[in-house]
Amino acid sequence: MTATSNRASLRKIVSGGQTGVDQGALQAALDSEFDHGGWCPQGRRSEAGPIPAKYQLQECNSSDYAFRTERNVLDSDGTLILYHDELQGGTALTLQWVKKRHRPYWLAEPGGQAASISKVFHWINEHRIAVLNVAGPRESHQPGAFEEARNFLTELIRMVVRSDD
Repeated sequence: MTATSNRASLRKIVSGGQTGVDQGALQAALDSEFDHGGWCPQGRRSEAGPIPAKYQLQECNSSDYAFRTERNVLDSDGTLILYHDELQGGTALTLQWVKKRHRPYWLAEPGGQAASISKVFHWINEHRIAVLNVAGPRESHQPGAFEEARNFLTELIRMVVRSDD
């Protein structure tokens, strides 16, 4: 095994900016000074009102959530879906898009267990994912999703940064 095979490929986190998992992932990137972005609906639409400007998202020509979901799947190398129980709504739509487009994806519970985060880290490197789309339920569908995603992604980013040292 060469030294470069231990290096993480991940360079950017993207998401659609909805409350919950999307904003938790973006906040983890922002807190960690890690590159982030993605597509959001026209008008920076979310269930809680406009998506905060601190998240570096590009607005789509459409206010439809499905449109931005497809763009984020297409503009990324793989998708991490953080969820509990069953997939529904936009989270289920994300899974449909990644399957339709034959993109790598990983389903994980965002409890933050080190073993789960480590598996995601290895999956990212195995598939050479430089741009990771992160999706999951909005806050109103899964209370606490923001913090769980933020904690999960913060630890994942720490692993990436440590592997680059």
